[in-house]
Amino acid sequence: MNNPPGTRHLVAATGANLEHHFGALGAALERNRTASIRRIWSWGEQLADIYQRNGRLFTCGNGGSAAEAQHLSAELTGRFRTERQPLAAIALHCDTSATTAIVNDYGIEEMFARQLRAHGRPGDALVVLSTSGSSPNVVATAKAAHEMGITTWALTGPPPNTLASVCDDAIAVEADSVATVQEMHLVLVHALCTALDAALEAL
Repeated sequence: MNNPPGTRHLVAATGANLEHHFGALGAALERNRTASIRRIWSWGEQLADIYQRNGRLFTCGNGGSAAEAQHLSAELTGRFRTERQPLAAIALHCDTSATTAIVNDYGIEEMFARQLRAHGRPGDALVVLSTSGSSPNVVATAKAAHEMGITTWALTGPPPNTLASVCDDAIAVEADSVATVQEMHLVLVHALCTALDAALEAL
């Protein structure tokens, strides 16, 4: 059966787009690899110490970043690669009743920050994710964490950005699209789980 006119061109264009997508991810992995490994290993060691002192991890983000934040929390309360005790990890966007009430009564910037003030304690940790690095509700949460004595780590898009500047440490992913930044964030989420499990085993 003959293909309709233009189909070959469409297939070729699609293939080129996919090649570009995979190529962009490969380039981002290589570009961010060395610095990211150092930072993630440090975060894993610090987080292991936080858990040893009965601390907890909080996460938050918007949209795709919310999914990545929830993914991290799920890996820790469940398991990553090997069996271990469940770890306290709370994604702040998951309580829809609290979230919508807070936004309705206090505005979008308090969406996560107010929940953190309710549940967080000095010595806990917070991982915030934002591809832009400028989401007002995520920035406000990082600032609230700082005021509370909570360690803050950010996964963002390219620097400079506000979120990276207000956190204790940040990995600002150099990439040419939001999609690639999000894919890199998932790699970093899994890398943090790897580093944390190794650090816990060494204790």
